[in-house]
Amino acid sequence: MFLPSNGLKMKIGLVIHGPEVIDSGEAKRVFEKLSCVGKVEARLGGTMGKVAVLDAGLENVVDISRHEKPSACIESLFKTSDLVCLLNRGKTIKTGKVFGEMVAVRLREPEIKPLVQIESPASTAGILRSLNKKAGEYGEYLKKLSEILGLPVESPLPLQSSRVQNSIFVDKCSATGKIRVIRKLSGVFPGENILVNGIVIGKAFSSEVSIISENGFIVAIEGGETKEHGLEKLHNYEKRDPIDLAKSWVKSGDLRRSNVSPLQGRKPNVHGKDSVFSSRPTAGRVVIIDHAAEDTFELAANAEFVVTVGDDTTIIAGDILSRLGIPIIGITDGDCDRISCRTEIFPGSIVLRLAAGNDDILGKKLKQELLGGENSAVLEDIYAFKEDVLKLAESLIEAVFEY
Repeated sequence: MFLPSNGLKMKIGLVIHGPEVIDSGEAKRVFEKLSCVGKVEARLGGTMGKVAVLDAGLENVVDISRHEKPSACIESLFKTSDLVCLLNRGKTIKTGKVFGEMVAVRLREPEIKPLVQIESPASTAGILRSLNKKAGEYGEYLKKLSEILGLPVESPLPLQSSRVQNSIFVDKCSATGKIRVIRKLSGVFPGENILVNGIVIGKAFSSEVSIISENGFIVAIEGGETKEHGLEKLHNYEKRDPIDLAKSWVKSGDLRRSNVSPLQGRKPNVHGKDSVFSSRPTAGRVVIIDHAAEDTFELAANAEFVVTVGDDTTIIAGDILSRLGIPIIGITDGDCDRISCRTEIFPGSIVLRLAAGNDDILGKKLKQELLGGENSAVLEDIYAFKEDVLKLAESLIEAVFEY
């Protein structure tokens, strides 16, 4: 058994990143193994990871109540744990290691407690590695973890933060005076979507991809092509909000690579759309989720009905809301980037496919005319609201899909 200096059972903080390590069963196995030698507090960051936790039936094991990045989870667990582990499953071991290093260099006080990365534990190339100097100093921790998890300890141990620093270049153009940021991606495969803060902003042509921004606005993708509509979303349309590319969440590929269905026992116990709506409250909170699928859990709190705007938003948010038993009206226009392997939609939902380029227009109009310009409203008649949405969209509708 792990024993800290006070002789009590060791407190182990476990930060789980991404859905793949959950879908593969690795998260459950690691939690169980660590629980044999210490008291484990497991937390998760990221929206799609939350869905994976629900699908695996682990919500009573893994805390999904927070909406935090891995670095924030680690800093919080430093306060209550003797040892903190970051559990991840990257597309490759190399990308997994780069991810761990990026998390570590973002910690404000990285040496408070030992920090260890458990990377792809079910893989034959899986490794255990220290992410700070303190972990390297506690060799007995690493040795014991190696025995428990059946993983080799990476050697040499020092963190290669220079690799992270070398993936981001910042300079000032002498000719224009603009601040230019070049963000180099790792582990990219040709044909993959490129996402910034959860929004698809382009597609990769090469395995060597760099995103370029000037004064906070993305202007090009080396090794790929930009998607103008995605850039409009990212920069908040006419508001033209800049981003800090150096600190943004950037990835390539799907938001959830695994093709996993919810546990059979967790699927809604309903039989057809009519029975769903006849059994639901006629009044309640209606929410609009407009290109903000990553915030679905928070935005849809206490909602009876949700309007999703955008193809990918409808896919992702609809999938999440199906687990929560909330029907939707999805507003799409066929501009889908296919960033999720599968989608579950709650019975009783309707997805509208409009003429190209009209989903955003209808979303704004709906928000202004039916929700008073707000992102949510408590309505006395949700059925009437549904009919009002259909009337508002009538001239634009190309197809209606009922679930």
